[in-house]
Amino acid sequence: MASSDPIIPTTFVLNNGIMMPSIGLGTYRIRQSDIVMQVVDYALEAGYRMFDTAAVYGNEIHLGEAFKTLLPKYDLEREDIFVTTKLSPSDHGSRAEQAYQKSLENLDLEYVDLYLIHFPGGAKLPAEDKRNTKMRELSWCKLTELYDDGKVNAVGVSNFTVAHLEGLMESNHGLVPAVNQVEWHPYYTQSSLYKFCKQHHITLQAYCSFGGTSCSNNSLLNDPVVVSTALKLEVTPAQVLLVWALQQDVAVIPKAVHPEHIKENRSLNFKIPEEDMKALNQLSEKNVKYAWDPSIVA
Repeated sequence: MASSDPIIPTTFVLNNGIMMPSIGLGTYRIRQSDIVMQVVDYALEAGYRMFDTAAVYGNEIHLGEAFKTLLPKYDLEREDIFVTTKLSPSDHGSRAEQAYQKSLENLDLEYVDLYLIHFPGGAKLPAEDKRNTKMRELSWCKLTELYDDGKVNAVGVSNFTVAHLEGLMESNHGLVPAVNQVEWHPYYTQSSLYKFCKQHHITLQAYCSFGGTSCSNNSLLNDPVVVSTALKLEVTPAQVLLVWALQQDVAVIPKAVHPEHIKENRSLNFKIPEEDMKALNQLSEKNVKYAWDPSIVA
């Protein structure tokens, strides 16, 4: 039986002292303005205070409209929510600062709480092109300047491997990313990346927590180990997958559009027993990846 005590972390302290909610709402592929408005409404009502978007999602304007409309409805101020957006691969390098300002304009905000480099490679460069490294470092330099100037509360990266992180940290900019947002679920755990980020106080944030649901693949949600654990704890498979991450100090940003799923994904007041965690961890032997692969980027 699931416990009623709040066991999972509700916030993570980033390496610059900023508090980030442990559970946020992912908005990938939620593009219609009316749907965005409904989803944000459901989420705020359910207690979500973190919202994740990106320039390439094409919904920043709609999110901005939703925040402006709905925060007063719930007696909330801008400071009560945590907003993340990301630098598009097409804006890598010298355009990074201009791209950030465009995102602020779209979101109708004076700042975002977390700004990430979305991908280690540039949009128009082959993955193996060595210019990706220089472009990535220039983007990080621009993000560091934004942070130093107080224009953003924290900066980080997404889809970065250990090699990408090492290269960034060896550059002369001196700022360690606060967050690395990556694909991370029982089928794909990236253990060496997990250890590296722990060692360097980089918070891991998982996307694709439910596996390949964005491409209509429910294999992970239907996995016998996940299903049996859910039945044992009297919760849903989706809840099991989210708590599995949170128990390992990995933040989550599950995407949902239905109100019951939005609420369910934040109702995570239970702990997975050690033997069940072990069984879930063993699923990593499948090594199934659903999203884009950064490991091939120079």
